[in-house]
Amino acid sequence: MADTTASLSIGQVVERTGLSVHTLRFYEREGLFLNAVRRGPGGRRVYSEDDVDWLTVCIILRASGMPLPALRRYTDLVRDGAGNERERLALMREHHARVTAEIGRLTQSLDLIAHKVAVYEDLIDQDPATVRPCHAPAD
Repeated sequence: MADTTASLSIGQVVERTGLSVHTLRFYEREGLFLNAVRRGPGGRRVYSEDDVDWLTVCIILRASGMPLPALRRYTDLVRDGAGNERERLALMREHHARVTAEIGRLTQSLDLIAHKVAVYEDLIDQDPATVRPCHAPAD
């Protein structure tokens, strides 16, 4: 059966994922692709749609703060196939807890910032001429 998988150049993958060429090569060296990156004529890297789909997963997990060793482990588990779903679940639950905690910290920060914005808006609305310099205690 012929391989009907689309072949994408490194430039096309860069354009579709937003990753740099350097990052794609780094991901390859780190073993973060599910399958070995194929080589075309002249030894140039050739990617598939599946590679791009997997990179999208990696990009989202990295953007959410998943450490590289955890992403590498997750990739290994997925690559190994069925039978390790409990390990995958444990890894994702651990990451979920980290992301949830980070969202809590960011929400706390956002609440403080919103409070400060409201304080300064109220001060300026009352009388812009009486607004104290930023270094003076205002609240």
